[in-house]
Amino acid sequence: MTYRIAVVGDWNSVMGFRALGLETYPVSSTEEAKECVRTLAKEDCAVIYLTEQVAKDMEGELERHKDALRPAIILIPGREGSLGIGKANIQRSIERAVGADIL
Repeated sequence: MTYRIAVVGDWNSVMGFRALGLETYPVSSTEEAKECVRTLAKEDCAVIYLTEQVAKDMEGELERHKDALRPAIILIPGREGSLGIGKANIQRSIERAVGADIL
């Protein structure tokens, strides 16, 4: 089985990833992003890159997928820059795995 990699976020932030061969899903609202992530999670998508600007209002949806093996949802800065959400999520995951803050 071949798995896919997707990038979800505002149009300006995601379209550059298309040149790398990733599937891009430009969204214009939080609800549209939630539906897109739900659909991708049900399909054969292994990794979803999600811009922090879109993810900031999707805590419940992200919580639902955080312990699942697939898809891995990775927060990335959007065109506007980082909000620090992605780094905070990685730090929390490391603390859960290791038992201490090593960053």
